[in-house]
Order: sequence, then structure tokens, then C-alpha cells
Amino acid sequence: MPLLPRRFERLRAVLDRRMGDLTVLLEQVEKPHNLSAILRSCDAVGVLEAHAVCLEGRLPTFNSTAQGSQKWVPLHLHAGSTSAMAELRGRGFRLYGTHLSAGAVDYRQCDFTGPTAFVLGAEKWGLSTEAAALVDQAVIIPMRGMVQSLNVSVAAATLLFEALRQRQAAGLVPEAGEGLEPKRYRRQLFEWAYPEVAAWCRGQGRDYPLLDDDGAIAEELPRTLRLRC
Repeated sequence: MPLLPRRFERLRAVLDRRMGDLTVLLEQVEKPHNLSAILRSCDAVGVLEAHAVCLEGRLPTFNSTAQGSQKWVPLHLHAGSTSAMAELRGRGFRLYGTHLSAGAVDYRQCDFTGPTAFVLGAEKWGLSTEAAALVDQAVIIPMRGMVQSLNVSVAAATLLFEALRQRQAAGLVPEAGEGLEPKRYRRQLFEWAYPEVAAWCRGQGRDYPLLDDDGAIAEELPRTLRLRC
């Protein structure tokens, strides 16, 4: 079935507000409820993509808490924390880790208006020693109760919405697609609009077709593929 223009406009409106310079890196956060809740918060804030390091042989799973947000916020898997953090730092991200240490500061004292990656650890143990040593800044979320820690999904939401608040105050929240490079924007829009065609193109090693103003594919495709659009 062809993509309806109003559906295309909805996809474009959401992508217009996505931020490519805000993300999370999850270290062995494996409970489906927590993963789902974190991706749902990412979607709500406008995060383009998330990252994760899983235990060997385990793949992330989601439950109904996600409300389908894993479809709109892809979770990229990494082999280890060191390589994942090096990749993000190489892309210009400043890494903030939730970790109680002598150098940790109140998260509200940090500037999240630049490229920001929040590094969060496993539900029970928090960040590994390896990851904690590699963050640019350790942060804490002050609490006033008997229990001095938050569920990891709640901590992620708290940090993400603080980053959004700061960016809104600074007038840095994208509204017309300026949060992504044009090439990345076009690629992501096509993948959202036509995921099966996008997968076929990747398998063929070819570029995605162009879309017209109404979101229709401006190119002839194999008939069997057109039937799945």
C-alpha cells in the first residue's frame, strides 16, 4: 500500500525535531522493561538513536512498555564499553556517566547543550570500573530518601529531560530538521517511510531512491517489492 501523504507528513514532523547530538550508551542494561522505558524516553525527548553494550551472546529484548519506540529509536550494539565510548568520543560527544565517585557533580550543574552521551550501567551494579574511568564527567542525581539510587530507566529519563530543558532554554532544540545533517535526514526519513525497500537497497548495495514531496518513491522498483510498499 502506498504511503499516505498524511503519514509521510507525520514522519517528517517527528524527524524535524530529532537531535543527532544527544544519545545514551547503556552498559549491560538487559531487563526488557528498563530497555523499553529508556527508548520510550529517548523517543519522547527527540533522541535520534541509542547505543548499548550487552553481555556476550545476549540480545536486547523489549516489552509493551516501549510502545513501539524501538522502531523509531534504533539501538546500536557495540562489542565493548571501551570501543563504544571511543566511537562516541570520536564523533564529538562528551560522555557523562552516572557514577558515585569523589569527582561526581550534581547533574544540574552540567552543560548538556553540546553533543552529549549519557552512559548508564547495569540495573544492580551500575557502571563497570572500566566505563567509569573513561567518562568525561561523573554525575549524580541527588536524592533525599533512604534509598540512594534510582531505577536506571528513571535516571535516564531525568538526564534526558534535563538536557532537553537546557536546550530549550538556549533555543537549541531543532524544529525544522536542523538537528541532523541533510544526508542523514534523507536517509532516516526513507528508512522510516519504507523500511522494507530500505532493507532491499542495502542488500543490493545501492542508494535509496528519491522521494517526491508527498513521500512517494520517485523511481520504478521491482514489482514484488512495490507490492510490499
